[in-house]
This record gives sequence, structure tokens and C-alpha cells, in this order.
Amino acid sequence: MQKALARTRFAASGAAAVIAVLSVIALSGCGVPARPSAVPPLQAAAAGQRGTVALDTGGTAARVLNPANGRLEAVVPDISSVVLLIGDSQSEPLDGWPRQGLAAAGYKVYFGGRGGTGFVAANGKTGNYIDALLRGDWLLPAGTPALIVLQGGGNDAAGGASDSQIANNAGRLIAELQARYPGTRLAMIGTLARGRDNGGGRRTEVDALLGSVAAQHSLPFVSVGDWLTRHGLVRDLADAVHMNSSGREALGALLARSLRELGLERKPSSVQGESSWSRSQQAPAPTGE
Repeated sequence: MQKALARTRFAASGAAAVIAVLSVIALSGCGVPARPSAVPPLQAAAAGQRGTVALDTGGTAARVLNPANGRLEAVVPDISSVVLLIGDSQSEPLDGWPRQGLAAAGYKVYFGGRGGTGFVAANGKTGNYIDALLRGDWLLPAGTPALIVLQGGGNDAAGGASDSQIANNAGRLIAELQARYPGTRLAMIGTLARGRDNGGGRRTEVDALLGSVAAQHSLPFVSVGDWLTRHGLVRDLADAVHMNSSGREALGALLARSLRELGLERKPSSVQGESSWSRSQQAPAPTGE
């Protein structure tokens, strides 16, 4: 009797092991994406209208290999309703004014970039926009976003980047994004400043330069190089270049209005993008811009 029970237990455990192996094989055959440890952890988050919805940019999100370029990309929920925002610390906080403006225009926001970076500027850990994109400091989303918005210039102005450096890197970034997302419209937001006649200095110059770059590439452009003084928002500065919460809210409303005037508000679509899980995540404290 005892020998019979032992044989029964052995058979049951063997069957369980076979089932476990078959389960792993089945999952592999279904294309469950691997998470290679070689990809650096990412911490960017995204804001949605009326609250925050974090769209993980690669730290723990599912990833897929883009066969067209051999690079990993992040699986993002409902990609057809998402704007890819590449920017600096004006955009990085969950309540940053570019995020608020895009959310009010109907988008969920997937953020790439980091505080302290720009078209030329890097922050010591993350490269400038084009270098960071190419080497995977942050991952682009898979699928086709509804819109791509490039914001920046403040750190390039502060770091002494030349016009030619900024224009060249901006052009490279635009070309790379157009190749990756041929069906997605691009737009640009300039450099927040006080205005040429009110101490805007190099920041206002870079805003105008980015407007010229956008025109050369036939991209819609929102100039913000005099918004602080034109709209009486200097009082809402939290420091020399960043806004307090009231200022971020006011700038977000102004940006939403500009996006509507340019015809860039989100149009409802019956086509649903790829989906995966999402989780709330606070954006890291901004460094630089």
C-alpha cells in the first residue's frame, strides 16, 4: 500500500512539472516581451486630464522590439489617445504646464526627456534629446501616438549652446521622430521667457530660433518667449525660470488655447491603440529645466 502511494505521488509531481514547463513554452509562444536588464531603469511619468495617470516609460512597463529599427519600445495603453511629449523640467512634473495644456486639449501624456536637458544640453545622467533617444536613456512608445510635441530651449540658453548646435540637433531629432512615426503629426513649443524688451535675453532668442526651425520643417509652433510678461505671470515664478502651481495652471490654459487655435486638439478616434497596464508614479523632482 505504501509503495503504491509513493508511486502515485511521484506521478503527480512529474505531471505538475510537465504542466509548468508547457506553461512557460506557451507564454513564450504568445510573445510575452522580455525585460532585458541591459536597458536602464526609467522613471518618467505621464499626466492625464482631470488627475494623473502614469504611463510607464520603460522602467517596469512591457516592452516590444521594433523590427524596423531593432530597438526596444514601451507598450503604452491606448496609444491612439496619447501625445509623446519630449521636454525638460517645465514638462517633467505631473502638473507641468505643457502637460496641463496637452491634457486640456484631450490627450494623455507620455513623457520623454528629463530636467536639465534640451536639444543640446545634457544633465550628466541623461543625454540631450536626440542622444538620449538613440541610446535608450528613455524609451519611445510603441505604436502610433496621436501627436508628438517637442518643448525646450531653456537649458540650451543657459548652457551657451550656439544657434547652429540647437538647430542641427533639433533637425536630427525631428528627422528621427518622423522616420519612427510617419503617421504622427509633430509640433514644437518654444522657450518660456519674459520677452525681448523685458529681460528675456538668450531665452527669448532661443524661442525665436526654435520658431525658425519649426517653420523650416513645416511644423506648428507655439512661441512662449514673452508669455511671462505678456500675460502678467512674472509674479508666479517660483524661481528664476520655473512657475508656482498657479503659474503652471495659467500657462497650461494658455497652451491649450494655442493648441486649439492651431487645430491640434485631439480628435476622437474609433481606432484603439495597443494597451497594457499602467500605474501611478510621481515624477522626480526637476533639476535644471
